[in-house]
Amino acid sequence: MKNIFYTLLAVALIGLSSCTAMLDMTPPDKVSDKTIWATTQSAEYSINYIYSYIYDVTMSQSVAGQTEAYTDQMKYGSYNYNSLCFIPSEIAYGEATTFSAGYVDAYMGSWSSWYGAIRRINQSLSELKKYGQMSEEDKVRLEAELRFMRAFTYFDLVKRYKEVIIYDEDLSKITKDKALNTEAECWDFIQADLEFAGRELPERSASKGRLDKGAAWAFLSRTMLYAERWDVVKTAAEEVEKLGYGLETNYADAYSKSVTAGNNEAIIQYHFDRAQGVTHSFDFYYTPGGDYTLNGESGGGYGTPTQEMVESYEYAKGGFPDWTAWHSTTTQTPPYAELEPRFHASILYNGADWKGRKIESYVGGVDGWCQWNIEREPKGRSTTGYYLRKMVDEGHNVITESGSVQPLTIVRYGEVLLNKAEACYHLTETAAANEAVRAIRTRVGLPYTDKSSSDLWAAIRQERKVELAYEGLWYWDLRRWGVAHKQYPEGLSGYQLHGLKIEKTGEGEFTYNYVSVDDKDRNFLEKMYRFPLPSSELTSNSLVNQFPEWN
Repeated sequence: MKNIFYTLLAVALIGLSSCTAMLDMTPPDKVSDKTIWATTQSAEYSINYIYSYIYDVTMSQSVAGQTEAYTDQMKYGSYNYNSLCFIPSEIAYGEATTFSAGYVDAYMGSWSSWYGAIRRINQSLSELKKYGQMSEEDKVRLEAELRFMRAFTYFDLVKRYKEVIIYDEDLSKITKDKALNTEAECWDFIQADLEFAGRELPERSASKGRLDKGAAWAFLSRTMLYAERWDVVKTAAEEVEKLGYGLETNYADAYSKSVTAGNNEAIIQYHFDRAQGVTHSFDFYYTPGGDYTLNGESGGGYGTPTQEMVESYEYAKGGFPDWTAWHSTTTQTPPYAELEPRFHASILYNGADWKGRKIESYVGGVDGWCQWNIEREPKGRSTTGYYLRKMVDEGHNVITESGSVQPLTIVRYGEVLLNKAEACYHLTETAAANEAVRAIRTRVGLPYTDKSSSDLWAAIRQERKVELAYEGLWYWDLRRWGVAHKQYPEGLSGYQLHGLKIEKTGEGEFTYNYVSVDDKDRNFLEKMYRFPLPSSELTSNSLVNQFPEWN
């Protein structure tokens, strides 16, 4: 199969669907290490496979489903004991008797997978330095690509485990028994790799679709939030600003528009290609159920937005609606039409326009409603009265096309601005923090008045929640802030999720019933701030011990 090169930053090498075969990026004939690294072209060909780790890491945050389901943003509706069904709710309930080290490792661990990837990256770095015969300029650039990938993979380990084992390209240091590095040493290693990549990678205009400076600096701004190295976050964000990225005028374009179509906000974006059989299955899982029902089939709607998330959005002119009337039973129409653009780009509600029709998430509607814990299989019906719109492709026909090709935007300029705002808040650079928040809100027409102290922090937190909703960051944000164990709404304990059971009473007339979609209160265990080491490492490595909170 011919090589596929990258359009900021990579064309997908594998599909999201289990039924989509992995593209074979290995040369058809076996060649020696010296041959692979003899020319720039063959070296790039070898590194292309490693680019797939960008996708692997991003889409493997939890085997059970999207991590938004562990927060107030999403509910998986099936009561069957499977991933993307009941297990995400079980994780969110956080009962101590359930949370054994083995359970957490099975659903949220990544130790073994990413160390396999790191070994391959380090081997490639070692061989590049040993056998590389290309120009020094290309050799340094390829080293920067590999070091970016190593940092990308290590970051996912460190944000979970805090202390991990650092290996570099000196393969002679690999031993059976090796102690954990300190958390500070781990962040030092990631920072050094990304700063090298930021210095040595080309600008996007010269990158020919491969990794560039923007990717390195933008990702550094994300990783150093976790390390609480605020000065580094700010500097990295400023480096991104110098490269000419900007906010797309239309919020939905920020994550759904491809770079090849002119998206100036996407910094790391994964592309797919139906002609090459490189697709994903996001629409299969998250499209409204009516897309199937209208064709005599059932499907979609696995995870749906919650009433709590709906209430996180402001009016288009600013300020929050009073949702008290909808916290019982009422015939009043919810103020959906008056909410800000990010709501309409992210959430489908009863009566919303979709594919030339209206969403019918009421009892007996085309999309339908399913009662949580009573009906085990929703079959596309919503347990909350809502469906996900963000990242679902309205132009994709789930009946005629088995896979989707909408790009996956992994890092974008909107996030970088919010990373900078958070860093500046901690550096007490209030003006710069307010400037970044204002830019985010101005894009969607929301007013903003400069803030300070706790009010400024509340504004930053609010914007991260709604601006980056369903982009895989909210659970990790609450966890890195150290507030996840606290009572809701500050944390993830002591609350239940809700939806609206909607019943049609006449033409255009509905009754809205506020219903819980949980069996019990949700709870974040404090020991989940650091995931347990897997038993495989504990039994094979005599120099590591399980973290005390997991003994």
